[in-house]
Amino acid sequence: MKTIADNYISSLKKAYYNAKGKEIWDHFENIKHGASQENLDELKADCPTIPKALIDLLQYVDGTYWRTYGDEDIAFTLLGSDLSKCQYYLLSSQQILKNQGDAPYNFQDYLYGEYDIVDIDEKILKKAKDLNWLHFSDCTNNGGTSQLYIDYSPSEKGKIGQVVRFLHDPNEFEVIADSFDAYLQMLIDNKFHFITEDSIE
Repeated sequence: MKTIADNYISSLKKAYYNAKGKEIWDHFENIKHGASQENLDELKADCPTIPKALIDLLQYVDGTYWRTYGDEDIAFTLLGSDLSKCQYYLLSSQQILKNQGDAPYNFQDYLYGEYDIVDIDEKILKKAKDLNWLHFSDCTNNGGTSQLYIDYSPSEKGKIGQVVRFLHDPNEFEVIADSFDAYLQMLIDNKFHFITEDSIE
């Protein structure tokens, strides 16, 4: 039985092909490899609630964010969000581990009122020190505009495991899916609107 990650990958491949990106996708598939079992075990030990679908993606490719495969560095769009103009990389298993716990430090100024205008979804906890977020993706301008997180510390109105999208300028924290599986399904349902001929040139 195909998993949500299997469905996502096969559907994304079709989106690349439809956007005249067959050569780009085929090259990616020829050079990439999945995370080692040792790295996955380390990640699961450190993040025991990490979604299976995220592990499945990492088994398929161990990150696409300036990741070295063989003798080549790649920066490959694998993910999206609710914003059609934003493309995202998947962080590697080691990058995810390295970034564990970065949300309280990165976002304390936003959540504690240091900026005049910050739109915060009511499903998100506003106490930066109590945030428990798993950072799994950066947008393709090296994360400067947007990052994606799995939220294990939601407000009373949120759900554990919801996916949060941070957007800079305008500053915004938005819950875009109730779970990681729902997040992948959203991208499938939106027909990978972040993959276009222009975006993958």
